[in-house]
Amino acid sequence: MKVSFDKSLGRLRILLRRGLHGPQVLAFLPAGVLTAFWLGGEPLLILTALCAPLLYVFANGAPPEAPEDPAERKGNLADEDTSRSLAQQALDRAVAANLSTACMIVELAGLDDVSQQAGDTTADTLRDLSLSRLRNALRRDDTAVRMGDNRFLVLLGPSLRLDLEALLQLATRIQNALEEPAAIENSMRYLSASVGFCGSPRMPSGAKGAQLLEAAQVALAEAVANGPSAIRAWSEHMRLAHTEQKTLKSEVDRALAAGQIQPWFQPQLCTSTGRISGVEALARWIHPTRGIVPPAQFLRVLEDAGRMERLSEVILQHSLTALRSWDTAGLSIPRVSVNFSDQELRDPRLVERIQWELDRFGLTPERLGVEVLETVIASSPEGVVARNIVELGKLGCQIDLDDFGTGHASITSLRRFKVHRLKIDRSFVTRIDRDEDQHRMLAAILGMADRLGLETLAEGVESVGEHALLAQLGCDHVQGFGIARPMPADQIAEWAHQHDERIAGAQRLGRSSG
Repeated sequence: MKVSFDKSLGRLRILLRRGLHGPQVLAFLPAGVLTAFWLGGEPLLILTALCAPLLYVFANGAPPEAPEDPAERKGNLADEDTSRSLAQQALDRAVAANLSTACMIVELAGLDDVSQQAGDTTADTLRDLSLSRLRNALRRDDTAVRMGDNRFLVLLGPSLRLDLEALLQLATRIQNALEEPAAIENSMRYLSASVGFCGSPRMPSGAKGAQLLEAAQVALAEAVANGPSAIRAWSEHMRLAHTEQKTLKSEVDRALAAGQIQPWFQPQLCTSTGRISGVEALARWIHPTRGIVPPAQFLRVLEDAGRMERLSEVILQHSLTALRSWDTAGLSIPRVSVNFSDQELRDPRLVERIQWELDRFGLTPERLGVEVLETVIASSPEGVVARNIVELGKLGCQIDLDDFGTGHASITSLRRFKVHRLKIDRSFVTRIDRDEDQHRMLAAILGMADRLGLETLAEGVESVGEHALLAQLGCDHVQGFGIARPMPADQIAEWAHQHDERIAGAQRLGRSSG
């Protein structure tokens, strides 16, 4: 009986605390005082004046004795065990009051850049400021601590209304607070915040704090993958996808060793002659039971497992093997292009390894295209990445700037990194035959490339109209589903023969017409 009474009392205090704090009190307190005076005159007014402070004291009375707060023991930084303990405490308080709670995890992007540019002290100052801003955006009984260098944990106090809309509004408020420009040491610093959250009503009955924390982490991973500045709420579908990701992660080493992950090749055509000017190697996972695993899914698994370097080795070896086999078959495929991620480009032995592979297959460096994202070049003006790109260009490999138009690479970077060709992102190519603004934008890009002496390749070409207009505008090469979909190496040979026959047939028709 006493336990039930304590629970009811605790819940009443929480509800009163919600009502007696915040801007709404400023609006209703004067109205309440006037109402008391009109209804009962001075006696009721005096009674109201005496009871109001007592109500505040009751609402903010000391709660039942709680265990020592792990966050207070370890300061503002909580490790994984402490985070789970905090989540469990938040869940226990909410269950005891028959209310709800929620767990939010925030990841800040940009702190690593600040640390590199201005030093660790400035980055730490920015972390402390971010934690202060985060706490100012929350209520008195909410908890906020750091989980690491870039992550913050938020646990909400027991609340009556914590539906999806309310949590999205809170996540947006937190995000806006953390993304406010910060003036530190006479310099403005800008960060972006991704938020993942899960409310206790979405969890199954009897769920533990560790499960609530894991759900928020899964939601954050989804937000970061769709970032920057994304917000994601945990869902059952997300849980199933996360479980599948963990299963694939346990299989990735076996898949690389067994040859399940290998390149498929997408042809690139010269717009002047119509002939094959190269192919791009695109990683594909042919799973024995799942079939083709989508690249967006397994590439994230490989990155999380730290196997991107091994993937690079596998794709490069298979690509050079395919190029040699096409040479033996008498096919004219001048070059194979391979994508290299930022992580792979940080390998100090990359240039040596590529040169060794080219020598092993008896191929000249000009036969290999090195595709680098524009964002990588824009963010790596110095260091190992920059040296590797420059050295690969000096070696003779063709440097392709991938997804051009989506990053912020300067004109100076294009010259410094010996970029040979711009791969124009498909967002600039789609509907150019029907959208005048797209047409003008693409014409400007092609004009700039021509004046800089750079070749161009348009990605994502899906129609004959787009192909024809790109050729008229002076784009050198095209690639996309409208030309051919990615295919295994053995199918490339058959497709190339058929394409050569079509080109020869068109030439014969042209001569006979003339």
